[in-house]
Amino acid sequence: MTIKAVGKWKSGFASWLEDDRGHRVPVDLPRDEGGEDAGTSALELNILSLTGCITTIFALVAQKRRVRFEGMKVELEAERPRGAPTITAVKGRCVIVSTQPAEEVEHALRITLRTCPVGVLYEKAGIPVTVDCEVLPPGSAPADAALQAAPSPPDRTEA
Repeated sequence: MTIKAVGKWKSGFASWLEDDRGHRVPVDLPRDEGGEDAGTSALELNILSLTGCITTIFALVAQKRRVRFEGMKVELEAERPRGAPTITAVKGRCVIVSTQPAEEVEHALRITLRTCPVGVLYEKAGIPVTVDCEVLPPGSAPADAALQAAPSPPDRTEA
């Protein structure tokens, strides 16, 4: 299997990234770094990829292990010290809403973190990723607050 990606420069520091399945993502630098803030930065996209990998792989692991869950939220924070060329560590929190025993849910998350392909890249680069897990019962006020939906992203279809 190969994964193909194409980057097309738009202007300034902005580009469109495309995969071979027809998906497009704008990337740009923030205004304080000289960009126009027309999209997330490539480094931010990397952390977003790790977050998405964790949610996707957890769903796969949970399905295989018959761990039922009703909601999940992963929040990651990447550390990039001033002057450092890249991220040096990632810390995060995962909230999972489930009626399953917490030990089963946490075990599924440990498997996820060990096998997530993007996480494996971080491990090979020597960048530690630590994610704390909280399992909450469905319908509880903390679960509802933790999983509150983020607003839908704006439609950015311009070329």
